[in-house]
Formats: sequence, structure tokens, C-alpha cells
Amino acid sequence: MQEQFKLFTVLISSINRNIRRVKTEIMAEHELKCPHVSTIYYLYVEEKLTLKELCELCREDKGAISRSVKSLAEDGLVDTNSISKKYKNKLCLTEKGKEIGKDIAIKIDMAIDKATENLSEEEKNYVYRGLSIINDGLAKFSLSEK
Repeated sequence: MQEQFKLFTVLISSINRNIRRVKTEIMAEHELKCPHVSTIYYLYVEEKLTLKELCELCREDKGAISRSVKSLAEDGLVDTNSISKKYKNKLCLTEKGKEIGKDIAIKIDMAIDKATENLSEEEKNYVYRGLSIINDGLAKFSLSEK
């Protein structure tokens, strides 16, 4: 079990570091920060989202996403007319934000293609299914249930 734990944690940590590196490289081209990737990406793909919907897609809390949206609005990437204190308003990108969003989406697709180029479609499905099962299991795990 110790070897499984070691392999699992080392691989997950390494994947996470590589994802952060890729995000940082993508955002450096636009003089933005790594945490903005998901915000811009999902607003680009979905076009309009409430803050709550954006939090759910990004798997982040409202505070982190609110700061991201505020920063992106200050940079002219999120439409300030779509921002208010109400979490029900739909957020959207400006034209400049859409251009950056398109570039980010293309580069994300390229990174995923590169990361999975040696996997068949069936193997990709197994990997994603396995990761989902592991994630769900860890989310449900509690030492108090032992």
C-alpha cells in the first residue's frame, strides 16, 4: 500500500504542477495570472455565466472568483456592466476578453492533445473515468466513518 500511496501522490502532484506551469505560460503571454485561466476559459466557452455558475465550473469559492472577475474587469476583459453585487447577473467577456479567451481555448486544446497523444480514445475514457471515481471516493472519505 505504501508504494501505491507514493505513486499516486507523486503522480497527482506532478500533474498538478505541470497544469499550473502550462496555465502560467499561457497567461504570461497576456500578462495575466494563472488563476484567471479558468475564469476566462469558461466565460469564453459558455459566453454568459452567473458568478455562482462560474464558481461551480471552476470549482472555486465565490471570494476567489469574485477577485478574479474584478481583476479581469479592471483589465478590460470582463464587461463591467455585467458585474453587480447580485450573484444572479450574467457575466460576459468584452471583445478583448473574447480574443484572449479564444487563444486560451486553443492552447488548452493543444495541451490536452499533447498530454493524451499516446492514448487511444478507449484509454482516455478509462483515465477520465478512473480519475472521476478516485475524486468522488476521496470527496466522500472521512476518518470519522472508520
